[in-house]
Amino acid sequence: MKGRMNTEMGKIVIDTDVIAKYAGTAAIECFGVVGMATVNVRDGFAKLLGRGNLKRGVEVTIEGNMLDIELHIIVAYGVSISAVARNLIDTVKYKIEHFTGMKVADIIVSVEGVKVIED
Repeated sequence: MKGRMNTEMGKIVIDTDVIAKYAGTAAIECFGVVGMATVNVRDGFAKLLGRGNLKRGVEVTIEGNMLDIELHIIVAYGVSISAVARNLIDTVKYKIEHFTGMKVADIIVSVEGVKVIED
């Protein structure tokens, strides 16, 4: 599925993979987020994704001209998950709306794991 917009300059089409990668990049820049995660459905284990696979931790759905985004993340041990999630939602929503020109209807944050960060 692709996001479509009609502007005064013409039609713009954005692939959901592009939106997912941008959302994943915005997410890992947020304080307390160690990285994006993918979940092995068969085993139920979360795997920390490298920078090249960020879009695999993001699901984007387009309904009309509205986006729904689900982020699968791994957080740092000792942070407030609710504070990280609020910051993550605000940041990703702002950046995606600014980047695409489309409105974000809903963002779901799924915390798939916790990682101890050693200094």
